Amino acid sequence: MNFGIVLAGLVGGFTVGMTGMGGGALLTPVLILVFHVDALAAVGSDLVVSLVMKPVGGAVHLRRGTVNGPLVKLLTIGSVPAAFGGVLLLRALGGNDVSDLLKPLLGAVILLAAASMVLKPWLGRRREGMEAGEGELVVRPAVTIAVGAIGGLLVGLTSVGSGSLIIVMLMVAYPNLKARELVGTDLVQAIPLVASAAIGHLLLGDVRLGLTASLLAGGIPGVYLGARVSAQAPERLIRPTLFVILVTTGLKLVRVF
Repeated sequence: MNFGIVLAGLVGGFTVGMTGMGGGALLTPVLILVFHVDALAAVGSDLVVSLVMKPVGGAVHLRRGTVNGPLVKLLTIGSVPAAFGGVLLLRALGGNDVSDLLKPLLGAVILLAAASMVLKPWLGRRREGMEAGEGELVVRPAVTIAVGAIGGLLVGLTSVGSGSLIIVMLMVAYPNLKARELVGTDLVQAIPLVASAAIGHLLLGDVRLGLTASLLAGGIPGVYLGARVSAQAPERLIRPTLFVILVTTGLKLVRVF
């Protein structure tokens, strides 16, 4: 077991538990840039790790009743086939040697995730202004399925987006959705989405079991610890730090410097 990768899993899991930021935006580029793991193996293994960690937060929100069932169903209709299709598309575009294609694509999606961190506070203030007279939430099936499909395709291609990007698209589509339901719905819909992408990579042999085990050894306690301290965490310091890390990593992957 690689203890460096265990530590990376611990840090990634802790960040997910504390901030809700998707682990793919952090762990996948760390595996590629720091540990020089093959891009496909990094994406596939990280998806399996996410599949284990996502139900932890989702179960909490299901017990608390902060999950919008109709939205989860519609998002799943769009995301599950799109995620699996993204894995197949990745293979069709690059065959077995896809790293040169995947790295800049991953970098671009990570830069989108960083941009989403800037948009979320503004969208949150917009939502608060609408919640005063919010009334009943009107579900828009076509828009919701499209959100799921876009997010699913990106996750299948890069492992990034199940949390960081889809939650922002939901905020745009449903600005009067309560914050706790927004987070709970996003966490639960991510479970079948990540499962679809993970299964695709497993079937194509992109997952390294030893790498996955090392990430889980650190990631599971990391998520637990992050969730425990999230109430006291100074988010005004954590978010800017994450933003800088994501932008730097994204630019590195797209080879700006």
